[in-house]
Amino acid sequence: MTTTFEKLTVPTEEHVAAFNRWNNDDQLIPLIRPNKNAEELSGRSTMTLADLEKRLSDHTIFLIYEDGKLVGEMNYMINPPHLFKKAPRSAWIGITIGEPEGRGKGIGVLAMAHIEGKIKEAGLERIELGVFEYNTRARRLYEKMGYSELAQQADFTYWQGRMWADVRMEKQIFHL
Repeated sequence: MTTTFEKLTVPTEEHVAAFNRWNNDDQLIPLIRPNKNAEELSGRSTMTLADLEKRLSDHTIFLIYEDGKLVGEMNYMINPPHLFKKAPRSAWIGITIGEPEGRGKGIGVLAMAHIEGKIKEAGLERIELGVFEYNTRARRLYEKMGYSELAQQADFTYWQGRMWADVRMEKQIFHL
């Protein structure tokens, strides 16, 4: 098992197809995007190559490969407006292990370590992320990696017939 990471600089139709597959996967939707109600939860979207190219204007994206196969992506934004704590030199991160064969193998830990290193190299000092309160597996991973709960935004996303909170977590990045 070999996990590698590649910065996305020139998106292709293959990348778009993978992002569309992940963004419309019934099992992933409740984990990767907030939904206001059942209708939104069941909604599907289609990204174009132009959409992905535009996303690169405010996201630094890394592709995750397992034995040469694209299995996920991770990204960060610098000081986006949706940060809970408006601290300078902050990164907001997101991670998706999109392919089922990439899950449960420790790839998330490797990916988090990689993106934290890239954020540190960029001279940023803090990372913030949001994880839905029912995603206990991801919360445990983030806590294991040194993230602590900063706040909860109640009634943030709809799943299984009710609204759930978004748990905001943060980690300070120390430069030697």
